[in-house]
Amino acid sequence: MRGREKFAKFKPTINALTKIYSFFPRSMRSRKMASLRKRTGKIALVKRYCLLRTLAKSVGDNVSVFPDVYLQNIQEMEIGSNVSFQPMVYIEAYGGVKIGDDVSLAEGASLFSVNHGFKDIKTPIKDQPLTALPIVIENNVWIGAKATVLGGVKVASGTIVAAGAVVCIETEKNSTVAGVPAKLIKVRG
Repeated sequence: MRGREKFAKFKPTINALTKIYSFFPRSMRSRKMASLRKRTGKIALVKRYCLLRTLAKSVGDNVSVFPDVYLQNIQEMEIGSNVSFQPMVYIEAYGGVKIGDDVSLAEGASLFSVNHGFKDIKTPIKDQPLTALPIVIENNVWIGAKATVLGGVKVASGTIVAAGAVVCIETEKNSTVAGVPAKLIKVRG
């Protein structure tokens, strides 16, 4: 039996815990989420999910946030159902991140929806304004270990992003991409 089937019977409890968490101030919920980052076990997994549901724009059913996941600017995230964030996933959602259904982010995967400005040659790059660049991950996507998706990119449905790839352009539906920068390896199916 998969984890999502096991958690289905606890849905009323999960909904009740989410409702309880929602009464606390946002800053307190954010601190609680951070304090659970290193915790292992099913109870910590459920608590992270319930807190995420109160912090993000939207969160579907059966979202697993494993230990050591770093989610920055959670309020700019939209997450579908049956999504898993494996350990050491890092998401900077400053520019907006939308993740569809049935998406898996493997260990160490990163999403960056923001970029430094660098047009003014006389101003240090670190002092130039940030640029918000949304990321869209469509349904049924697997982002491999230590792969990176940069801002302004849409990863199309059915895409496999190979381990270590850096995706800086939109992918094709049902494709496999790999490399730095990521290039089309093949279309699945």
